[in-house]
Amino acid sequence: MQPFRQLDYYNLDEQYSQDELMVRDTVRGWVSERYLPIVAEHFENGTFPLDLVPELAELGVFGPTIPTEYGGPGLNNVAAGLIYQEMERGDSGLRSFVSVQGGLVMYPIFSMGSEAQKRRWLPLLASGKAIGCFGLTEPDFGSNPGGMLTTAKKDGNSYILNGRKMWITNGTLSDVAVVWAKLDGRIKGFLVEKGTPGFTAPEQKHKWSLRASVTSELVLQDVRIPAENLLPGSDGLKSPLSCLTQARYGIAWGALGAAYACFDEGLSYAKQRIVFDKPLAAFQLPQKKLADMATQITLGAMLALNAGRMKDQGKLTPAQVSMAKRNNVMLALECARTVRDMMGGNGISLEYQVGRHMTNLESVVTYEGTHDIHTLAIGHEVTGMPAYR
Repeated sequence: MQPFRQLDYYNLDEQYSQDELMVRDTVRGWVSERYLPIVAEHFENGTFPLDLVPELAELGVFGPTIPTEYGGPGLNNVAAGLIYQEMERGDSGLRSFVSVQGGLVMYPIFSMGSEAQKRRWLPLLASGKAIGCFGLTEPDFGSNPGGMLTTAKKDGNSYILNGRKMWITNGTLSDVAVVWAKLDGRIKGFLVEKGTPGFTAPEQKHKWSLRASVTSELVLQDVRIPAENLLPGSDGLKSPLSCLTQARYGIAWGALGAAYACFDEGLSYAKQRIVFDKPLAAFQLPQKKLADMATQITLGAMLALNAGRMKDQGKLTPAQVSMAKRNNVMLALECARTVRDMMGGNGISLEYQVGRHMTNLESVVTYEGTHDIHTLAIGHEVTGMPAYR
């Protein structure tokens, strides 16, 4: 595999600080040296390389914006975005593992948890000594999470949880799950630990996408947890949705990583592949495809960078995050499909990256809010009129 060469058509590297570039390049080197040589094997076998978790923790990629007093590196949101970009340049499954740990587990504990919960769990999660998952989606409630059927009932100094969650990244691997349930009709967050009686997390097999990632079901049958496992700051649907906003921000950056990887591989292939006595890249149609991809990736990178600066200033809205997620995932998916087409039969071989990215992105365009739901979120913001029902 040739060294990665990132497209930077508009000199965006000049817009990053030296610290941000140092974070990106450190993670980029690790992904190239430690992850890419093994990802095809894990993708083919449907496994996640758990042995690399300590190295990921050492890189500081779990909860990158969490303050140092709780074990995080305390980075800004642009540096965090660049981490997610490089993770997904490796594979969407790797970025999913990292962004669930940070955006969907550490974030709700940090923003809604008690001081005791923060002191206990955040250092463990940041160090990779504990793995977490986020239980919101249910078998019959994805885009409408407010319709969830999972319930919590107060019983003395405990809560009893019943329900099922589906499509849960890291579920089978997790030491703690952030589970959302209705308590007296009001959505609340609860910490459910591995090994709690009645709580199981069977892995969902037979996927053709996100194969180098563990996806699970969570089953809760009369699961009794201590009252102190309630996230005290959680209240209503806005609580889990605020977590999804964090994860969607990471996806907007991560998808760029997949797009960069596909573009680089497609460009290199087109320069080397000889067709009708000259390189594929010398023909007009491939050049148009490359020009279109370079343009869309550049626009997506500008969108992500501005989103990061706005997030650091506290100005980024959920609908703006929807735009970034929607746009960047779709452009990455279109890039992957285009490069796969340019590479012909070679595009479906695991010897190359593009087919793996293409199938992964078919999941990324769906999870954390489908493309159509984000369309409606933007439409709601633009018109002031919701069209979800």
